[in-house]
Amino acid sequence: MLSNHFQNAYVTPDIDRAVALLAERFGVTAEPMRIDVTQTFRTADGVGEGTLRLALIQLGRLEYELIQPLSGNVAIYADAVMPNQLLRFHHVGMRTDDFEQVRAESERHGRPIVLEGEAYGIRFLYADARQTLGHYLEYISAPDAYWEAMQQRGK
Repeated sequence: MLSNHFQNAYVTPDIDRAVALLAERFGVTAEPMRIDVTQTFRTADGVGEGTLRLALIQLGRLEYELIQPLSGNVAIYADAVMPNQLLRFHHVGMRTDDFEQVRAESERHGRPIVLEGEAYGIRFLYADARQTLGHYLEYISAPDAYWEAMQQRGK
């Protein structure tokens, strides 16, 4: 359940300042891919659209995802934002092609699925591992072209 880890994700109240902080304090010079996305999320609160501002920074084999929740069905992100903390760890992302196995394992270990969605041919779901690990586990299934492009950004 923790294999194929490719991403660390953080929520932020201000994505521009967060990107600048990574550059200033950690020497991150990679140019982020910036995306504003509105998509449908399925959560315990129901199904609804949510809008996020994203910055994806590829450093070698690890992607850093910064998430600024903007509006709509995005409580899973917005509830984690701390106004006085520019970056707050939120989840790790793992690659999978077997969502049924992820669901079964998550259920067996008491980690409910708390968010699901799909955008641009990429499917994802979040298992709530906060009781044991302190954060969510995101599982992502994407076309090969997505993974290949991500590796090219990291070179």
